[in-house]
Amino acid sequence: MGEITNVTEYQAIAKQKLPKMTYDYYASGAEDEWTLQENREAFSRILFRPRILIDVAKIDLATTVLGFKISMPIMIAPSAFQKMAHPDGEYATARAASAAGTIMTLSSWATSSVEEVASTGPGIRFFQLYVYKDRKVVEQLVRRAERAGFKAIALTVDTPRLGRREADIKNRFVLPPYLTLKNFEGLELGKMDQASDSGLASYVAGQIDRTLSWKDVKWLQTITTLPILVKGVITAEDTRLAVENGAAGIIVSNHGARQLDYVPATISALEEVVKAARGQLPVFLDGGVRRGTDVFKALALGAAGVFIGRPVVFSLAAAGEAGVRNVLQMLRDEFELTMALSGCTSLADITRNHVITEADKLGVMPSRL
Repeated sequence: MGEITNVTEYQAIAKQKLPKMTYDYYASGAEDEWTLQENREAFSRILFRPRILIDVAKIDLATTVLGFKISMPIMIAPSAFQKMAHPDGEYATARAASAAGTIMTLSSWATSSVEEVASTGPGIRFFQLYVYKDRKVVEQLVRRAERAGFKAIALTVDTPRLGRREADIKNRFVLPPYLTLKNFEGLELGKMDQASDSGLASYVAGQIDRTLSWKDVKWLQTITTLPILVKGVITAEDTRLAVENGAAGIIVSNHGARQLDYVPATISALEEVVKAARGQLPVFLDGGVRRGTDVFKALALGAAGVFIGRPVVFSLAAAGEAGVRNVLQMLRDEFELTMALSGCTSLADITRNHVITEADKLGVMPSRL
């Protein structure tokens, strides 16, 4: 494999190792994939204003998320079907997250159940939820996650229908026959049928509730005591509604650019959301994070932490649990170095003054002097 020096190098290895249908499923975005590219490129347009001659001998990366102490503000986003990447799938990811002292979010569409993931040992885990038309299924699933020791629900709100992912249509994507959606086994919902286009798109059309609305955030609060993060917010208007409806936090996400194309990169939408939240709830970000510098930029613009998705499945495909551990360690090391070179010894030291955005360059933001 040679020396892996950064997170993105795992993608090329995954491409070599995985069947085309599987790799394309993980790697592709919606339609023209403009947002997929923009999720990365927008980070490159944010520059640093580092401070110098600050004692950075000791740097503390630790933080708390919803009251849980973690080693760094880098967490694992939900990614479906991880056993397509590696036989250990979600087990490996859970163990790697636990070893790194951070949070793993398990997808509703995991190829390991909430109970199986809990059995891998201790760790702080969140559960990502899709709301099915059959609400009894949802209730059952949320209660199982709660019983299995999961600490929060990340409610995905940007998928009333599946985005048009052309690679999946071309490949007639379907879950391999030896795998099931483990959380739905025994409910006649664990299998995905072959379709004339994307098997996943057909499954979503058949099962996912398109009537999902803000009242359902309230409904979820009646069936669980777990805090609810609303995942998929990119506007100030929806941020204010999330606050009004009692969300415990927001994840600024465009679903890895897999839903509506031509929405802004999440890093570009972040500041609008943070301002609208007015400190009333924590705001997190996923989408396009590939470097420790990206993590710093997100925190400087007001994020309380970031979630990573594709780097996990690509490193899992390349090297199993060791790959995921390495991704988390590399991002941690790069982030710590960025803090040191910017003159920050704790997360509280990272401020808006440490970065220059496109808006700043255009003079849209007020002068800092």
